[in-house]
Amino acid sequence: MTALALTVLPMTAMAQDSGLKSLDTTDSGRQWMAVGRLDMEGTGFCTGTLISPTLVLTAAHCLFDRRTRQRIDPAKIQFLAGWRLGRALAYRAARQAVIHPDYEFDRETSAERVRHDLALIELWQPVRNISVTPFETGNRPGRGDEVGVVSYAQDRSEAPSLQEVCSIVSRQSGVLVMSCDVDLGSSGAPVFSFSGDSPRIVSVVSAKAEMSGQSVALGTPVEGALQLLQAELSAGRGFGASTTGANKNIGARFIRP
Repeated sequence: MTALALTVLPMTAMAQDSGLKSLDTTDSGRQWMAVGRLDMEGTGFCTGTLISPTLVLTAAHCLFDRRTRQRIDPAKIQFLAGWRLGRALAYRAARQAVIHPDYEFDRETSAERVRHDLALIELWQPVRNISVTPFETGNRPGRGDEVGVVSYAQDRSEAPSLQEVCSIVSRQSGVLVMSCDVDLGSSGAPVFSFSGDSPRIVSVVSAKAEMSGQSVALGTPVEGALQLLQAELSAGRGFGASTTGANKNIGARFIRP
């Protein structure tokens, strides 16, 4: 649970939220195969999503070792596209990564930190599988809008779950406060808008907080920030995979959303 202070607002938007649906079969998960698990040498994980054959969108804090407070070498990160029940449609190693230039891992949890909690991972090899279609991104939603989330978590690490309907409770200091059901491992999970012809990623899960006595999810909008990250990557400002295979001890078992 984070220390981020949230303004108390009515929580009636939660009344229509749908429950979690496990995507543990090929049929149920067919539309969501671009969502995968990000493994840090098998000792911790987050959720990530392909937005192109070579780029995975996730939360910036997923790329930090909570014990050492240092960035994790991309050589220790693997993306498992469509991971479910011990198998993935594609296994890809990370080549390099870039985090939002204004993100500060050591900053106390705050709206400033959550607002910039976004990262891109470039893979060594593209995922070219007809069953894996990268998602497009969309504009940030407004208060009261319905969204959905596909995520892995501590108690559902072997298959993702879909919450098809949850709500934007408020927007505070650039942070989306959502009624979505998230837990350990959900960091970086895509938040979708279903307002168009196909789902579009409008945010990623950054943290979990409490508001009016109920748990809420905090999301980082992708609008604007994603273009900045892509520009940073194109300018060569990412940090690359080490060829030395240094320190193998990542520390954290699960990364708190």
